[in-house]
Amino acid sequence: MSKYTKEQIMEKTNELAKMLAETDEVDFFKRAEASINQNEKVQQLIKQIKLLQKESVNLQHYQKHEAYQENERKIDELMKQLDEIPIVQEFKQSQVDVNDLLQYISITISNRVTDEIITSTGGDLLKGETGSALEANAKQNC
Repeated sequence: MSKYTKEQIMEKTNELAKMLAETDEVDFFKRAEASINQNEKVQQLIKQIKLLQKESVNLQHYQKHEAYQENERKIDELMKQLDEIPIVQEFKQSQVDVNDLLQYISITISNRVTDEIITSTGGDLLKGETGSALEANAKQNC
């Protein structure tokens, strides 16, 4: 059984990250983000939302509840307008797709490491127990 150093694992991690950065999902995300950054209507809405958010912080700080509520209503309306723009919808979907891919990889790695630990200790994959857990259970049942 070979052992790997943290440095070797990090090297492979960097290779995997480079591979992920070149997937269709990430490529689409990059293109969608570029489109959003170049879209004047989107940028104007974002600018207005940020300005209102700053105002909301001040209104909340000075306990101007009615003005704060009105400001939040305006923010919600602008967010709704922003979300209705097709390129924004595509961008948000691309974020979900990239996140799903990362989640899938993370879960797969976690499951494989767990399986490898169980197998390398003579454990039972079906029970999800390592060899030492099986031995401890056997001793308890005697």
